[in-house]
Amino acid sequence: MLQHELIPAADAHSRWRMLVMHGLGDSMEGYRWLPDALGLPWLGYVLVNAPDDYHGGYSWYDFMDNPAPGIARSRREVFELLDAQRAAGVPAEQLFVFGFSQGCLMTLEVGMRYPHRLAGLVGVSGYVHEPERAVRELSPVATAQKFLVTLGSYDPLLPAERVKGQLNLLKKDGGLDLRWHELAKEHTIAGEAELAIIREFLLEQKAAADAAPRG
Repeated sequence: MLQHELIPAADAHSRWRMLVMHGLGDSMEGYRWLPDALGLPWLGYVLVNAPDDYHGGYSWYDFMDNPAPGIARSRREVFELLDAQRAAGVPAEQLFVFGFSQGCLMTLEVGMRYPHRLAGLVGVSGYVHEPERAVRELSPVATAQKFLVTLGSYDPLLPAERVKGQLNLLKKDGGLDLRWHELAKEHTIAGEAELAIIREFLLEQKAAADAAPRG
């Protein structure tokens, strides 16, 4: 199973968790600031390392060659980790998934293909792998998932217009419940301005789940 670490919610009675996937060359250590920055006492965090070594950090797939085999392998391993959270008593509907860059791509992969409805999916500064194929292979619950994607107008690695074209395809052809925000940023997380958008999304999804009828 993927190397991971649980940072429990400040509210000891809460079962809400968010799986956090880093970008290329980073690790779980790069996201230890996130719980304090978001300031959501009901939310625990599962920080994850990608499976492949990469220049002192980790990678989810080989972007220099054919990324497809690595993406498929990593997707299976993320599914295993989500299944382990469910087996530990965390309902899928209380599991968020978050990812930056390569982690964003993996977040979208999970949301489109995981067979259980999750609390929500947050992708930052990423792109979609083979969007046309993904639309053909959506899980039965993919259109019930809630997606938030943020992207940068000045991202030198992933031009915003290209990514928006992919997201539009997923929304129109795949019927995904997907929203995005374009910010005046490069390939990064743009501080509180971006965190506020993410925080609002997480709170919105929790409120909807709390208001849903039980049983």
